[in-house]
Amino acid sequence: MKVTKRVVVHGRVQGVNFREATRLQAQRCNVGGWVRNLDDGSVEAVLHGLPDAVARMLDWMQHGPPAARVARLEVSDTDGEFEDFERR
Repeated sequence: MKVTKRVVVHGRVQGVNFREATRLQAQRCNVGGWVRNLDDGSVEAVLHGLPDAVARMLDWMQHGPPAARVARLEVSDTDGEFEDFERR
């Protein structure tokens, strides 16, 4: 059974390649969904996949790419099914 999570990443996460790095990591983990910047400087993502794969993504998102400085994640359950992962 697959799960779908909404994630908001706070910290220095815009202008540091966070969205593209997230897209590439999602492909490695076989997770579908999307990622986008929000107006408040945070990054929002929806992750859809097997629970272990989504957990690996959440672990990775705790730090993100080298230039990012993640302060915290907000994670909640949501609906939706996604095969591919896209950067918006």
